[in-house]
Amino acid sequence: MKWQQIRDRYPYLYETHLHTSQASACARRSGEEMARAAKAYGYTGIFVTDHNWGGNTRIDSGLPWKQWVDAYCAGYLNAERAGEKLGLDVFFGMEAGFSGTEFLLYGIDGEWLKEHPEIKTADVGNLYKKIKEVGGMMIHAHPFREEYYIPEIRLYPEYADGVEGINATHSNPASTGHNHPEYDVKALAYAREHGLPLTAGSDIHSVELLGGGMAFKRRLSSVQDFIQAVTGEEDYILTNGDNCYTRYGELI
Repeated sequence: MKWQQIRDRYPYLYETHLHTSQASACARRSGEEMARAAKAYGYTGIFVTDHNWGGNTRIDSGLPWKQWVDAYCAGYLNAERAGEKLGLDVFFGMEAGFSGTEFLLYGIDGEWLKEHPEIKTADVGNLYKKIKEVGGMMIHAHPFREEYYIPEIRLYPEYADGVEGINATHSNPASTGHNHPEYDVKALAYAREHGLPLTAGSDIHSVELLGGGMAFKRRLSSVQDFIQAVTGEEDYILTNGDNCYTRYGELI
């Protein structure tokens, strides 16, 4: 089935893994620029998931905690303001890093971060506990990626609510970084082995969008709505912007 036919059935497309230059050192465009590009591409919404202190962050780790949070949230807030004008849904997320092993966090926000400075020193298990206490969701991002900054593949099925099974930078032919489709193949198999839900995103850092993400039959109302869709039995599509898959990772 062609992508356009699928889009007719699942018209609401969301980018679940996106970085801004205000908080991620590896990103090249601001939140507003990313929002405008996403709207022009045809996305219904985006999740801003900038790197935290454990990853490639732009924010000075020496700042007092609340100042750090304010600086970290600047890219998201910039995108959110643009989204309000454009009619693009903009949701808050975070990419948390542990020596190259990374997780996408959904269901927290800047105010929650300010009230929980202890997460800066939390290990994977304790972070998961904190995220679950607030009703959030922790997704293992690109679990089988191999890069110089990832010293080893470490898997935590007991501390993940799902797996980023499709990462467009791995498998979209237009990707210029991390382009190894086998990383997604392994991630899909890992999720199936442990019965974990799947997500998809582009891991995008510039306005040269790949079109990856998740497509739904309805518009999402909130981050909690997204969490319920992933952890429940709602029908949705995974895409790397080139191929499409069912929520169970089956190629369409």
